[in-house]
Amino acid sequence: MAITAAASRLGTEPFSDSRRVELRPKASREEVEMVIKAVYRQVLGNDYILASDRLKSAESLLRDGNLSVREFVRSIAKSELYKSKFFYNSFQTRLIELNYKHLLGRAPLNESEVTYHLDLYINEGYDAEIDSYIDSMEYQNNFGDNVVPYYRGFDFQPGQTSAGFTRMFRLYRGYANSDTAQVEGSKSRLARELASNKASSVVGPSGSNNNWAFRPTADNAPKQNLGNAVGQSDRVYRIEVAGIRNPGFPSVRRSSTTFIVPYERLLDKMQQIHRSGGKIVSVIST
Repeated sequence: MAITAAASRLGTEPFSDSRRVELRPKASREEVEMVIKAVYRQVLGNDYILASDRLKSAESLLRDGNLSVREFVRSIAKSELYKSKFFYNSFQTRLIELNYKHLLGRAPLNESEVTYHLDLYINEGYDAEIDSYIDSMEYQNNFGDNVVPYYRGFDFQPGQTSAGFTRMFRLYRGYANSDTAQVEGSKSRLARELASNKASSVVGPSGSNNNWAFRPTADNAPKQNLGNAVGQSDRVYRIEVAGIRNPGFPSVRRSSTTFIVPYERLLDKMQQIHRSGGKIVSVIST
């Protein structure tokens, strides 16, 4: 797939021309090492690992042809290394989001998928939770035994809603970013959108645009609560802004802010935001 202007703007260009990494029969030592590196990068969310943390026994079995890529992925996902990075210190819903991202290459599509895995973990434990992804028909159909999982969420998949595309951006924060070094920490990224069955805002990965730190607020104030008290008409707008400066000293930029303004003051407010260095992300009628 050629690199498009949209892919460059959204920060997905590393995947536009990427090819699948597959362990083929009679692969050279260099090709096997490339597969091992790709599995670590995918399953561990592009996080740095020390030489002492590597699964040397599983690596050796893979090099000798006694372990498939699929089983190597399973070994890493069930390891203490994976648990220390994503299980012990994360909310359960965040772990499920990451399992979908790392093992199936996409974001959860709806709340029922998260609920299923929550129940599975509670009733059958951690290993059963990991096995449910790797033993699924979805994994088999997309990766088989010898293809390294990759991010499929940026392409539309059969049976996948468009919400899966927008939600992938909430999980993917850039090629140079890792899943253990994000500003939102161990919190769930998709809980609110999944619970309300709404698509997520598309926020480009860090370094790809000026709005990478923007997050939509939870402010859903209805216009009936504002009405004519703030304007002559009942037309009220919600402005989502990224990068606006707080007043006073020192000057600090806020990652995201929301303003509720009447139609009569909309232009003045937008001009004020621009003078403050803010970037208007969306203007929505409430």
